[in-house]
Formats: sequence, structure tokens, C-alpha cells
Amino acid sequence: MIEITPFLRTFLIVILCMLSVIAYLCLVRALKGPRVTDRVVALNMIGTLVVMMVCIVSYLLEEAFLVDVAILYALLNMLVVVVLCRVATQRHYEMEQKGKEERHD
Repeated sequence: MIEITPFLRTFLIVILCMLSVIAYLCLVRALKGPRVTDRVVALNMIGTLVVMMVCIVSYLLEEAFLVDVAILYALLNMLVVVVLCRVATQRHYEMEQKGKEERHD
């Protein structure tokens, strides 16, 4: 592992702050997004940013087990996105079928 110099520590802390701001902006998009797809993409990006932040913190603290936590969180994030996409697709399909039934009546 590369030795953590004061410059590298400062640089990584600045990167963590930038990632936090980006995650906040994604949270705003997730809450405000006009479509479900915008919200799902924003939540997926927040999850990815959190994984990156955990990996950086793991490096700063020199604790390797946090990388395992990041991997687990990434897998859970993927699972949540797949489930949300499935629910959104099913909901869209049901609304489309309901609209076709109303037009035929």
C-alpha cells in the first residue's frame, strides 16, 4: 500500500467532500425528479458514490475490512436497482393494460 503523505491525505479528504456534494445533488434529483427513471438513476448514483467514499475512508484509516463492506453495499445497491426497475416496469405495463381496457369499453 502507498504511504499516506499529508498531501495525499488532504487530497483524499477534498475528494470525499466533492463526492458528498455530488451525492447531495443526486439526492435532490431523486426527490425532485419528474420521472421514476430519473429517481432510480439518481439512487443508483448515490449508492455508487457511497461505495467510492467507503473505499477512500478505508484507505485513509488503513482498515481493509471496510472494502468488504463497500463490496457488500455495492451488491445490495445493484439488487435494489434491479427490484425498483422491475416494479416500475410492472407498474407501467399494468397502467398500459388498464388504459387499453378503458379505450375498448
